[in-house]
Amino acid sequence: MFSSFMVNAWLIGSIVAIVAGVLGFFVVMRGSAFAAHAIPNGAFAGAAGANLIGVNPLVGLGVFSLAAALGIAKLSRRGRADAVTALALVLMLALGAAFLSQSTEYEPAIFSLLFGEILGVSASQLWPVIVLGAVCVIAVAVLYRPLLLASIAPEIAAARGLRPERLEVIFLVVLACATTMTVPVVGALLIFTLMIGPPAAARFFSDRALVVMGLSVVIALFTIWGALACSFTTNWPVGFYVGAYSAAWFVIGRLYVAWRRARGPRRRTSVLSETSR
Repeated sequence: MFSSFMVNAWLIGSIVAIVAGVLGFFVVMRGSAFAAHAIPNGAFAGAAGANLIGVNPLVGLGVFSLAAALGIAKLSRRGRADAVTALALVLMLALGAAFLSQSTEYEPAIFSLLFGEILGVSASQLWPVIVLGAVCVIAVAVLYRPLLLASIAPEIAAARGLRPERLEVIFLVVLACATTMTVPVVGALLIFTLMIGPPAAARFFSDRALVVMGLSVVIALFTIWGALACSFTTNWPVGFYVGAYSAAWFVIGRLYVAWRRARGPRRRTSVLSETSR
């Protein structure tokens, strides 16, 4: 379980879980789950197009991720965000299918961008993930208070001189950077699961934003660690265990809420208090 290739998987999985837990907190808080699904899955088309013209798939992945983030942020101002996101996803998947149809050979590396190859991560892939992961976490730390306020009460944020639309663009760009970092090593479906499952479960255990974010990271770490261990021992896909454990955490969270309600009401602390200190 701790051979050389598994050590890389443990390291890369831990880094991805931390980034997913931090970003996923705001994804769930802002109701951006659809965008978090569309950007990594749609960016698959960029990798397929880059492969077709003989360019590093990472270049196409980054370009399409950024284009999707900026496009969704821009067009959502003048229309329904869910409709714009759906159209962006459909368009990019259609382009991906077209690019793959023009390829002269089947490329497993492109297919793996959807489902990941975390057990096949090489040492050379560690540092790019570490660097981009650190950039994403630092960006969230710098934007934490204004982004939290804009996520919970955009009207109050605007009254305080903030620009929620600009924060939305910045957040989606950071999400695109995380996509570029994580999709090549864990796949689009796995990173989406980690960005939604653990943060959604963490919200059941606390009302304080920082506590929820911390719990989101912890749950994401336990999820990926458990998935890697079970995948190694059973030879089942890592993605299956990540999805199953994420759903299980959510159910545990709901049961915890039901148990607290049965014990009686408790004082709730608004996360808005953290932005006004």
